[in-house]
Amino acid sequence: MTSGPSDPDRDTLRRASLKVALRISAGVAVLVLVLLAAATVFLMNKLAHPSVPTSPAYTYLDSRDLIEGMILAGLAGIVLAGVVGWVSARSAIRPLGEALARQRRFVQDASHELRTPLAILDTRIQLAQRKAEPESEPAQALARIREDTATLTGIVNELLLAATASAPAGSSAGPSAGAEPVDVASVAEAVAESLQDLARQQGVAVEFSGSGPAMVRVDPGSLRRAVLALADNALAHTPAGGRVGITCSVDASRAVILVADTGSGITGVDPGRIFDRFVRAPGLDRGGRRSFGIGLALVRDIATAAGGTVEVARTGPGGTTMRLALPLARD
Repeated sequence: MTSGPSDPDRDTLRRASLKVALRISAGVAVLVLVLLAAATVFLMNKLAHPSVPTSPAYTYLDSRDLIEGMILAGLAGIVLAGVVGWVSARSAIRPLGEALARQRRFVQDASHELRTPLAILDTRIQLAQRKAEPESEPAQALARIREDTATLTGIVNELLLAATASAPAGSSAGPSAGAEPVDVASVAEAVAESLQDLARQQGVAVEFSGSGPAMVRVDPGSLRRAVLALADNALAHTPAGGRVGITCSVDASRAVILVADTGSGITGVDPGRIFDRFVRAPGLDRGGRRSFGIGLALVRDIATAAGGTVEVARTGPGGTTMRLALPLARD
C-alpha cells in the first residue's frame, strides 16, 4: 500500500482497525463487568454467611483485596483484548488496503494515458474547424464534438485529482469566489440537447424544462459534467419508450436541477451510498453499459466543491429522481 502523510487509504484503514478494536474491547468490558459483578455477589454472600473451618490452620483473605485484584485483572484483560483486536483487525484488512492501492494506481495510470490522446483529438478538431465554413452544419457539429471532448478531458483530470488525493472531496468551504456566474438553466438545456441523438437511438425521450435563469458561481465545465453525468446515468437506466426529464428551478437561495427517469429504480445498493466512489448496482445498465461507480462520485465532488449538495430525491418502481442543488450567486 502506498505511503505518505496524506494517504487517504491508510487513514481509512487505520480508523477501521481502531473501530474494530474498540468494539472488541467494549464486548470484553461488558463480559468482565458481568463476571466481576457475579464474583462480588458470590463473595458478599459468603461473607454474610461465614462457615467455621474444621481445620485449625486456615488462610485469611481480606474481601477488599480480593475485589481490587479482580478489578485489576479485569482491566488488564480489557486492555489485552483491545491490543489483540487492533492487531487482528490490521491483519484482516491488509488485503483490502492493497486492493484500494491497486485501484487508485489504476485510475492514476488510466488518467495519465488518456490525457495525451484527448489533447491530440482536440487539436485535430480545431484544424478541421478552420477548414469548415463558419455557421455551417459541419462547423456546428465540430463545435459540439469539441465541447464533448472538453467535457471528457475535464472528467479525466478530475479522476486524476481524486486518485492522487491532491484535491480531497469536501475540502472547499464553499463556491469559488473567483468563478464567474453561470446560468444553470442554459447549461442543463445544452446537456439535454447534446443527449438527443443518443436518446433517440435507445428509444428514450429527453426533455428539458426551466423556470428562467438561475445564476451560480461554479466552473462551467464542471457544472456541465455534473449535469451530464446525472442525465447519462438516468438514460442508461431508462428502457425504450421511457422518458428522462431535466428540470431547472430556484428554491429559496439555491438553484435546483432535477433529473428524473422512468426506470425501475435503484436496487441492489443503498440509495444513500450511490454517490460513493466505486459503489454501483449489480449487473448491467440498460443498453448493456456497465457502471463502475465513478461518474456519480465525481458529481458529488463537484457539488461539494461549489458549496452544494446532490442526493437521491426519490426512487422506486416508477423511476428515480436525482436532485442537484447549488447556491445562487450573490450580487
